[in-house]
Amino acid sequence: MSAQHYDLVLNGCEIAGGSIRIHDAALQKMVFDRALQIPTDRQQSFQHLLAALRQGAPPHGGIAFGLDRLIAMMMGAESIRDVIAFPKTGAGRDLMTGAPSVITDEQKSVYHQS
Repeated sequence: MSAQHYDLVLNGCEIAGGSIRIHDAALQKMVFDRALQIPTDRQQSFQHLLAALRQGAPPHGGIAFGLDRLIAMMMGAESIRDVIAFPKTGAGRDLMTGAPSVITDEQKSVYHQS
């Protein structure tokens, strides 16, 4: 398998990263089968993706900047927690929204979960 991943590094700190996504149906099927070991019956929900790739979907990708990291570096902050817009607790909870939270069985049913 091969992939195209890239990072933007400033003074030894990663401030952005991205990749070119898989755009070959045979390679994507192999990832489902070998790397992720998704059973064939569970792969049904991905058939639209494989069909699109077989039709010749173009390569696509992107890059995401860690603006919080960049701002922390510019400000000389010890941690991104000093500049992050929506900080989380050490346990990963968002005190403004209460996330993560428990969802109802009705909400789970949308995703075929119980």
